Amino acid sequence: SDHMENIYGYLMKYTNLVTGWQYRFFVLNNDAGLLEYFVNEQSRHLKPRGTLQLAGAVISPSDEDSHTFTVNAASGEQYKLRATDAKERQHWVSRLQICAQHHTEAIGKNNPPLKSRSFSLASQGSANSPGVQRRPSQNAISFFNVGHHRLPTGKRVPIMQPDHLVDVREMMSQAEGQQRDLIRSIECLPASGHLTSLDQDLLMLKATSMATMNCLNDCFHILQLQHASQQKGSLPAGTTISWLEPKISLANHFKNGAAQNFPAEINKPASVREEQSIAEPCQLTREPEEINPDEELEDIFDDKEDDLGAVEEQRSVILHLLSQLKLGMDLTRVVLPTFILEKRSLLEMYADFMSHPDLFIAITSGSSAEERMIRFVEYYLTSFHEGRKGAIAKKPYNPIIGETFHCSWRMPKSDVATDVATNSSAHSPSEQGTLPKDPEGQAELDYYTVKFVAEQVSHHPPVSGFYAECVERKMCVNAHVWTKSKFLGMSIGVTMVGEGVLHLLEHGEEYTFSLPCAYARSILTVPWVELGGKVNINCAKTGYSASINFHTKPFYGGKLHRVTGEVKQNMTNTVVCRVQGEWNSVLEFTYSNGETKYVDLTKLSVTRKRVRPLEKQGPFESRRLWQHVTESLRDGDVDKATEHKRALEERQRNEERLRAETETPWCTKYFLKDGDGWVYHKPLWKTVSAAQTQQTDSN
Repeated sequence: SDHMENIYGYLMKYTNLVTGWQYRFFVLNNDAGLLEYFVNEQSRHLKPRGTLQLAGAVISPSDEDSHTFTVNAASGEQYKLRATDAKERQHWVSRLQICAQHHTEAIGKNNPPLKSRSFSLASQGSANSPGVQRRPSQNAISFFNVGHHRLPTGKRVPIMQPDHLVDVREMMSQAEGQQRDLIRSIECLPASGHLTSLDQDLLMLKATSMATMNCLNDCFHILQLQHASQQKGSLPAGTTISWLEPKISLANHFKNGAAQNFPAEINKPASVREEQSIAEPCQLTREPEEINPDEELEDIFDDKEDDLGAVEEQRSVILHLLSQLKLGMDLTRVVLPTFILEKRSLLEMYADFMSHPDLFIAITSGSSAEERMIRFVEYYLTSFHEGRKGAIAKKPYNPIIGETFHCSWRMPKSDVATDVATNSSAHSPSEQGTLPKDPEGQAELDYYTVKFVAEQVSHHPPVSGFYAECVERKMCVNAHVWTKSKFLGMSIGVTMVGEGVLHLLEHGEEYTFSLPCAYARSILTVPWVELGGKVNINCAKTGYSASINFHTKPFYGGKLHRVTGEVKQNMTNTVVCRVQGEWNSVLEFTYSNGETKYVDLTKLSVTRKRVRPLEKQGPFESRRLWQHVTESLRDGDVDKATEHKRALEERQRNEERLRAETETPWCTKYFLKDGDGWVYHKPLWKTVSAAQTQQTDSN
């Protein structure tokens, strides 16, 4: 076949953080199933600088760009390569995949031993250096000193007896001991020299060995369940065989060469003891608190998340974490390292999606149902850019149950134009200061106020409720979101399960909407955020709907952060507006009359939210609750931030345990359960309806 011909050429190979990318001459030997590389074409007659067995290998285009791809050998060795363009990458990827599949199938038929890589801690060179020792490694059976006996052909496998399970457990204990010795040997290596404890290949060996032991423990658990079912004849009612949580703790692997264990009570700062001693939330007042917007001040903090230093320095921690995860694992209960956290709670992140209150207020000013739907779509698409703090993928704090966040925005009425396209001027702090009113408060104010409140209403599953309203314009939005996060290999996916409803009370219209999925890509290099999925916006009364697609970048070609959508009238199936562009850059709106409007999100004005000072906030308001974690992260003290974070999480676990023991249900403060969703306890549509009823009665 033409596809099985040998190919060769120059590719860039990633060596390490210090050396970076280097041009190397690669040769695909289809007959031998090898990918070899040399310093240059002239040295092809010499011994290859490196060789990978392609049998069992996985070749994957990277989501970083259209030129990069990786070759992951069955031995655990990886080449990260870069072609000159997307077409050349596709050529190499296709040929490598065909070769790998051919030799993998051949092994399945003939079952010859695979050569794989072996690490020698005594060698004085990294795996990328010419001096590295490569030899056929022992197979797993001989490495763990487990006896192996091949059953005669045609004989049935006997049912495993209890003593056999004891033998397996003993063998696994020995393997775990050897794995711990391996980790200890790596961590005892010097911090500098040719071979160090931070060598990328040794870190990968640590991670894969830990993942292997976790997998073996899971398999042993399944064997135990199967044995129990054989003893009873069938599985007990309600029993499920599923993957377990990670068995090996990260506690002793936070830093190479030095285990990091926080003492229980010794040397804890007073702030940590305070965090642990806050009373049980249900013992505090759960009565809703009316927040006075006049007590709120313009926010002065601007925590951009563009610092990559910590991520690069803590790469070993990320590898340790990845070693305990499995594809598809729910990350809800996984405690992530502190250095990847944003300096804000998830509840505050939802508030930051409201950073263009002028566009929000302008929705209800639309002269027709069609215009109001288009304005809502414009506002919706402009909200995600400011909701993300910078281009780096960092994670907000997981809110603890009962946590709340309050803020508001003041928008000068003169800046809320009928035509939102003209609203591109920046607002100075002086324009948004407190405006005077008479003592009786009867004078008409020169600004609109948008109030926002969010509450974490559930811990497992993690559900947040948030509500915003502009009383003057008789509009409000209510939403609940359940964040489901999963491990996807080299990325993490977060699904936003839930629904939001925008109420325009002047028009009697309700707009239901959903939220896209979010992905943290390239978590081992430079993590970045991508949105993906299809969302729908519907207004049952007017018959208008919108369909919006957030496109994830394909492996071959394509653009980042692309979004497309259309607004249509369902009765006539007529498209009245189309949109395309990037959700964090420029959006293009094309209307049915042929007009086109461009919105540059990087130049769109942002109104700072107003928040009460910390001393006036309650103990469970986000900024006061997380203040010590945030201050430590601002100071760059990750260890101290971790200690404060652990104290909050431990307190939440203790409170949850106490509620379970006393069978005390959790009582929310601002949101009430309504079917499968959550609704604000005092929504504007109820207030307006009650006022109208009262006025009717008085007349």
